[in-house]
Amino acid sequence: MGTAQAQIPGLEPEQDWDLTGYVKYMATGNFPDQQSNGLDHLIHQRFNLEYRVTPDFRLNAGMRNRLLWGDTAETPEFGRLVELDLGYFDLSTNWLDKNGIVGNSQFDRLYVNWDKDDWQLRGGRFRINWAMTALWNPNDIFNSYSIYDFDYEERSGTDALMVSRKLDFASSAEVVYSPSEDNKLESYAARYLFNYQGWDIQFIAGKANLDRVIGAGFAGDIKGAGFRGEVTWFSPTRDEWRGEPLDSTSVSTLELDYSFGGRRNWMARASVMYISEPLAPDNALLFLNLPLTARTLSFTEWSWYTDAGFDITPLSRLTFSGTYYNDDSFFLGASNTYSLADDWQLLAVVQRFDGSNESLFGQTASTLLFMQVRWSF
Repeated sequence: MGTAQAQIPGLEPEQDWDLTGYVKYMATGNFPDQQSNGLDHLIHQRFNLEYRVTPDFRLNAGMRNRLLWGDTAETPEFGRLVELDLGYFDLSTNWLDKNGIVGNSQFDRLYVNWDKDDWQLRGGRFRINWAMTALWNPNDIFNSYSIYDFDYEERSGTDALMVSRKLDFASSAEVVYSPSEDNKLESYAARYLFNYQGWDIQFIAGKANLDRVIGAGFAGDIKGAGFRGEVTWFSPTRDEWRGEPLDSTSVSTLELDYSFGGRRNWMARASVMYISEPLAPDNALLFLNLPLTARTLSFTEWSWYTDAGFDITPLSRLTFSGTYYNDDSFFLGASNTYSLADDWQLLAVVQRFDGSNESLFGQTASTLLFMQVRWSF
C-alpha cells in the first residue's frame, strides 16, 4: 500500500518563475494659458517575468503595452515619438496608429543574469542604477529620466553587458559596455563603490555617448537627515556634432531629506543642481518629452527643488513639490495617492509650469491634471 508524502509547511520547493505586473488607466487634462485645452487617455499594462533556470542563472523580461488616444495622439508624428527606441536593439513596435489612436508594445527589460559567489554577469536590456541621489542623477550616465514623468516608475533600460564583483561586505566594482549602431555614440564605464565610516562613496570613469566622463558620489546621514551628492565632468570627444559645437561641462547636485515620523509620517526633501554649461532646448515641450542625458538634466545653470509629504490617513498620502530654474521658470505640483484596496490605488496629480515671459516654461505656461487608477497583480 502506497503512502502520500505531504510537503512540510515552509519547505515547499520554490517555483521556477514569477509573473507580476499592473494595469493602469490615466486621464490627462492639459490647460495651456494661450492655447485650447486638451484631454488625453492612456491604458498602460505591464508584465514582469522572471524565470530561474538554475539557482545561479535566470532570465528576466519586462514588457509594457500602451494604448493612447485623445487630442495629443492626433498631432502629426505622435505615433513615431511613442515608438521611438534609443537602444541598440529596436524592441518597440506600434501595432496601431490610426485615427488618433496609438497602440505600442515595448520590452524595456530583457536580459540574462548569472550570479556565482562574488561575481555577477548580466547582458541584454536592463537598468544600470548608479545613482546615489534620488532626484537628479549626474552619475546615472546610462539611463537618465525626467523628474516629471511619474507614470513610468520603472524607468527605461539600457542595452549593455555588465560584469560586477563584490570585494567585501560594502564594496564592489562594475564594468559596463553599451554598444551603439554609430560607434561614436557607444558607452563604457567602470564604477568603484565602497563604504567609509558609514558613508557610501563611489567613483566612476569612462565614456558616455560623445563625452569622456569622470565622477563621484556619496550618501550618508547627518543627525538623522539623509545627505547625498553627485558630480560628473563631461568632456566631448569631438569639437562638434551634426553642426552643433560641443563644450565641456560639469553637473553636480546635493540632496537632503528628513523624516519627521509621527502619526502623519511627515517627510521633507530639498535638492540643488548646478550645470556649468547648460544646453537650452528650443521649447518646454522638447525638454519635458524627449529623452534626457546626465548632462542635460536641466536647461539652466542652477536648479532648486523641494517637496514635503504627509499621510492624511493611513490609506491616503499628500505630497507638494516645487522646482525653480534661474531663467525664472518654475514648477509647482501636488499629488495624492489613495489605497482603494489591497491591489488597487487611486492617484491624482496637478502640475503647473510657468515663469516670467522670457523663461522657458513661461513662454508656454500650462496646467496639467492627471487622474489614474491602478490594479496590480
